Amino acid sequence: MKLQSAALGFRVKSGWAVAVLLTGPARLPQLCDVQRIDLFDPRLPETRQPYHAAMGKLETDATKINRRVCIVRSIAQQSFATLHAGYRGEGYAISRASLVVGSQIDPDSIANAHIRAHAFEGQLFRSVLEEVLQTCGIRTGIVIERNAYAQAAAKLKESNENVRRMIQNFGRAVQGPWRAEQKLAALAAWVALC
Repeated sequence: MKLQSAALGFRVKSGWAVAVLLTGPARLPQLCDVQRIDLFDPRLPETRQPYHAAMGKLETDATKINRRVCIVRSIAQQSFATLHAGYRGEGYAISRASLVVGSQIDPDSIANAHIRAHAFEGQLFRSVLEEVLQTCGIRTGIVIERNAYAQAAAKLKESNENVRRMIQNFGRAVQGPWRAEQKLAALAAWVALC
């Protein structure tokens, strides 16, 4: 069976990500699938926010953090392996991906400990998923949420309006939610098709 070339887009959140699979040339993309994947272990809630201690404070125990990060890496590998195998079984060959992330700010530059914990988590989940993709030989790019539509419009050589319209239209084919996370993941997949 000949595999069809496809691209994945992800909107990475704390402990999970939305994945959108697109095929086709960038001029005529086709939405094939939308899924949510876990990047934390639901049996261990502390792995959803590995840099948080009790009462929302920044975790300072390096042993606890390292243990949680190892679990996050393992879960991300398992979740992506399952997703990837499923797509391969359906006849898709994924060679490119893009991740939409909230920011790329250095967490150490943030004074507020609680906000710094969130920044460390954003960095962790993004980097773990990026590493898993690259280990599988999937070329990976990053799109910052704040600039996502403008960046996509420039890369696709389309107006911002046309890009937004196309993303909205993808939602008509989806059985389930078509919220900001799904739209941004679709946008990332479309950028990855280029």
